[in-house]
Amino acid sequence: MSGSHAGLARKVWLRFGLAPVVMGLVFFLPAGTLAYWHGWAYITLLCLPMLFVVRYLFKNDPELLERRLSQQEPGQEQKLIIKLGNLLYMAAFLLPGLDHRFGWSHVPAVLVVLAEAMVLLGYGVIVLVFRENSYASRVVTVVAGQQVISTGPYAVVRHPMYAGTILMLLFTPLALGSYWALPAFLLVVPLLGWRILDEERLLLKELPGYAEYRRRTPYRLVPHVW
Repeated sequence: MSGSHAGLARKVWLRFGLAPVVMGLVFFLPAGTLAYWHGWAYITLLCLPMLFVVRYLFKNDPELLERRLSQQEPGQEQKLIIKLGNLLYMAAFLLPGLDHRFGWSHVPAVLVVLAEAMVLLGYGVIVLVFRENSYASRVVTVVAGQQVISTGPYAVVRHPMYAGTILMLLFTPLALGSYWALPAFLLVVPLLGWRILDEERLLLKELPGYAEYRRRTPYRLVPHVW
């Protein structure tokens, strides 16, 4: 393994290896118990596929994996969006555990399972984006040589990764057995809409061919809606 690959491997395992630990703390500490099966199911639902996706990217597209590890937004507006988003995500993901502890919600198991399926579907959309677009960075930027991607999910909407993310987030509270967390997760949607609008201003300015792509693919997230 080359030095660059070894360095990437260390960063990958540090970041993704800690993911189930962090998720466990976020779910089980507010719940006050480990006997919270919704939390265990959700961690498994995300982390098991993530293991295979990260392995695939490390082997086939390490540049994309490197971009996904970057968190330094260059734009001031995006930095503000990320700060607000982090606060909102933390509050939203803490609520289901508290809901479980105090018994506020009673979500039927069949609805939980259906919500888990929708979360997995949203994750699948994101994986399709990774396969189609090697420039799918975690931060809003345009790099040298970047090209407009208009195939696969990008032929349907201009921001399919955000569409997959929103699908995951909207069904996450039900997958975690909470009705009360729904409003907090719903607040993420306008925040992502703000991020998309700011991102498109950058793409129109700096990415050759994006204006034409926008004309050919008129919808950002949902066909015939927005």
